[in-house]
Amino acid sequence: MYEKKPWLEFYDDHVPEIIDYPRTTMYKAVVKTAEKYPNSIAYDFMSQKSTYKEMIEQIDQCARALANLGLKNGDRMTISMPTSPQGVICLYAVNKIGAIASMIHPLSPPKQIEFFLNLSESTFALTIDKVYPNFKQILGNTNLKALILTQFSQDVVDVADTKQIFWWKDIMAKSYPEIPEFEMDPDEMAVILYSGGTTGVPKRIMLSNYNFITEGTQVATWMDLSDKDSSLAILPIFHGFGLGVCVNAIFMGGGKSILVPSFTPDQVADLIKSKKPTLIFGVPTLYEALNRNEKFQKTDLSFLKAAFCGADTLPRTTKEKFEEICKNNGSDVQLREGYGLTEAVTGICAMPLGEYREG
Repeated sequence: MYEKKPWLEFYDDHVPEIIDYPRTTMYKAVVKTAEKYPNSIAYDFMSQKSTYKEMIEQIDQCARALANLGLKNGDRMTISMPTSPQGVICLYAVNKIGAIASMIHPLSPPKQIEFFLNLSESTFALTIDKVYPNFKQILGNTNLKALILTQFSQDVVDVADTKQIFWWKDIMAKSYPEIPEFEMDPDEMAVILYSGGTTGVPKRIMLSNYNFITEGTQVATWMDLSDKDSSLAILPIFHGFGLGVCVNAIFMGGGKSILVPSFTPDQVADLIKSKKPTLIFGVPTLYEALNRNEKFQKTDLSFLKAAFCGADTLPRTTKEKFEEICKNNGSDVQLREGYGLTEAVTGICAMPLGEYREG
């Protein structure tokens, strides 16, 4: 079977039989993209846009700031953030230093935050000021040396003035000396994600640079990504699909990641209409909600290149209704299924763009 490779006949024309995966780090991969597409938009967050060149400058500044605070090669840093520029920039800055990013839900209760911080052995953390009270309750039970807070609104939050607390806007505004180039092996652990599996007890999923590079390269190749593509990053960055596909894979292909910190089906419909993403990734319930949304039903969808569904079984009725709406609005896109698991970052197989087989 393997010698004949019968599955190759179902590959799209642009997909090669073999991929030569680069032996590099997540940070260096994004730098390479920035060299190719310096002036293309890397991310769009609530209409705040950044080119790849600008994003690398932000990542480098964050890395200098973190190094100045004492983060070093091999350390662990918890990123407890919604899908946002701060969370993404910090992830790649941590990677540049050679440290390890532990990604958790920003709305985790205090005891769970304590569990994650200690399980990951984190000494640094980044979160939003609104959830500072949850961190405050358990700081004394952890090894945190620095807690960095960032604001998402003008609401005032009572934050203790201690040497342990730093503000994102302050550390990003200062000048620092250049940091030395850290060598990080592609096979070294780069990111920790968490999965409850069937037990309900969160377990660490320890992922290397190479895990993210291979998965990102596969997605970018399968989707034939370029700087003409864009994706709604509505899945969270503490989730393998949100981080691995909607952010890292898009960056590896030179596309634009439209960062969405939280959403409702109505908001997604509005974003599809206003931002015109070429790619949509979601779960069956999202597509079912879009199918019922009157705004979406009347939106020009001629810009859509592909739509993928994962995390659960896609009902045929949901698929057919979505495709009917697309066809009525200028797109021949078919809703395709994918499968993945956190232990492999996320998606490990997906329907080709030109082929569909139910189930």
